[in-house]
Amino acid sequence: MQSKKYSQELKKQVFRESLEVGNAAIVARKHDLSANMVSRWVREHKNQSNIGFSPVHGNGSYNQNAKALESENEKLKKLLGEKDLEIAILRDLVKKTNPQFKIK
Repeated sequence: MQSKKYSQELKKQVFRESLEVGNAAIVARKHDLSANMVSRWVREHKNQSNIGFSPVHGNGSYNQNAKALESENEKLKKLLGEKDLEIAILRDLVKKTNPQFKIK
């Protein structure tokens, strides 16, 4: 059986989508490809280009971007913690007011 050749453009598109989605299997299903093949393309592309992993030399924009992302990440973690606490409080309230109500 002869192996199928895929264009570099398709490989780049699949790589970008895989980074956006964060799941190679979903992207593979969308393009009717093997999840292992998509994972291999992503791994090879990261090894070749190191996109997003090397700092930008010169004006320090990499450090500014990293700090902004870290700050946003901390805010989102705090918000997630608050939402988890709110959910726990609401579940307790439901249990107290409606004991017959089943909560997963």
